[in-house]
Amino acid sequence: MKQFFSYSLASALLVLALTSQPAQGPGSGGPTPGAPAEPTAVPLDGGASLLLASGAAYGLRKLRRRRA
Repeated sequence: MKQFFSYSLASALLVLALTSQPAQGPGSGGPTPGAPAEPTAVPLDGGASLLLASGAAYGLRKLRRRRA
């Protein structure tokens, strides 16, 4: 009996997990044809330069330790 209960519970959970459950309704369909495309603003100022500088400093540190 216990095994039957666990199998039925597992199969019920599987059926519930596999059914499609949309989180949102259908959208508007996107932009209308002929509408002017606006450029997307991407902030590449502080983060990218900080990553580049830290990568260069790490590389220089590795080179100096290798030569010493």
